[in-house]
Amino acid sequence: MRKIVTVAVTLTAMATQPVIADERAVILIIGDGFDDTHVTMGRNYLKGHAGQLLLDQMPFRGAVQVETVDSEGTPIYVADSANTATTLSTGAITQIARIGKNAADEPVKTVLESAAANGYKTGIVSTASVTDASPAAFAAHVTIRACENPVTIRGGEKYGVMFDGCPEDLRENGGMGSISEQLALADVDVILGGGMEHFVAQYESYPTALALAKEQGVTILTERDALKQQHSGRVIGLFSEDTMPVAWRGTDGRIAESIERSWLNYIHQMIGSITQPEVIECEANPTFTEMPTMETMTRYALDHLSRDNDKGFFLTIESASIDKKAHERDACGSIGEIKQLEEALAVVMDYATENPNTLILVTADHSQAAQIVPDPTLYTSLPIPVFSPGKVSRVVTPEGSVMRINYATNNIRSEEHTGANVPLFANIEGKSVLSPFMRQRDIYDAMMRYLEL
Repeated sequence: MRKIVTVAVTLTAMATQPVIADERAVILIIGDGFDDTHVTMGRNYLKGHAGQLLLDQMPFRGAVQVETVDSEGTPIYVADSANTATTLSTGAITQIARIGKNAADEPVKTVLESAAANGYKTGIVSTASVTDASPAAFAAHVTIRACENPVTIRGGEKYGVMFDGCPEDLRENGGMGSISEQLALADVDVILGGGMEHFVAQYESYPTALALAKEQGVTILTERDALKQQHSGRVIGLFSEDTMPVAWRGTDGRIAESIERSWLNYIHQMIGSITQPEVIECEANPTFTEMPTMETMTRYALDHLSRDNDKGFFLTIESASIDKKAHERDACGSIGEIKQLEEALAVVMDYATENPNTLILVTADHSQAAQIVPDPTLYTSLPIPVFSPGKVSRVVTPEGSVMRINYATNNIRSEEHTGANVPLFANIEGKSVLSPFMRQRDIYDAMMRYLEL
């Protein structure tokens, strides 16, 4: 083990505390749905057409194949966050909706759990509910991702459909309980994000997950200003009822819209006229005002995990609403979330500068629906109306140009994931354990090797 001098990341108004340590750390940042299109959207808007994101300056760049199977074990080509986060956390290729379980519905030990068992501190940060698929897959094990609390684990409606719940995971049936119950009891030093509704949900006289956590002596945080202080022991911060509000929105909350077609164009696509949606400008989202930023939560987590620690830690950070806002066709919401990812990455890279035995990985769980398409169409010279059959956001960038984002995976309210490979970025430490093309299960292996597990 190499000897290094580390400096704990400090919070606002806190003194720097030098610590002599023999340690190493893995920090995995997951941009949910953060495929190359979304990377490019973020770059175009935040840094300009010729600019570079902080991500672009990382010394390692690769591509990652996403793998999924159906109930028969047959490969399928478009994934969800549950099965892909499970592959990243356990190395197991599994079915859509599985959390911490393989295709045979068996719990599989995660990299976070292995790290904790070997004396590393551990942490989870997310802008979603901490019970959502990506964060949950590192510290919980349920058959269906919707089994987030003691009520939903017994079945009901989720995502507009009825499901049977997870009877095999009920605590009274010898299971580990719902996701919130498992997180309340898990060996995780710090968990920060949204999801209070899942910790206070109560079924009959059974204790809530919040009660279970308090019985274990966990410090519960609910206000962003609490992150300005240091706390000892296990900490769970829950700053919103479910997913945290995003930092940005489109003009007056506008999202992608359909092209307006004249009645003649409905009669025949080669006649009549079309009207483009008005342009959208990204603006501050007023519902975000009281939320801690992803940067603030990351600073707190790094301080909590590195303080009085001579072993090291594993920390996963999810920028969740790149994906969630793509589902809603909200380009500005996704771009604002990419900005949050960049700000958290800056904090993490500063930490790694002072603590060289730190592996930083940035990747996505799956690709998403957005496409950057021409504005106007390349076929303007044709004497017929040419337009996208999907919904369109025409976003004005700080450069003064219009970036046209098209959403066209289906005809209902929520867009769908897509099946492309996803990017992988890493700091210099990544070169020792990564290769230019990997499968998601290989990333799990790389993290385990780096932590010498």
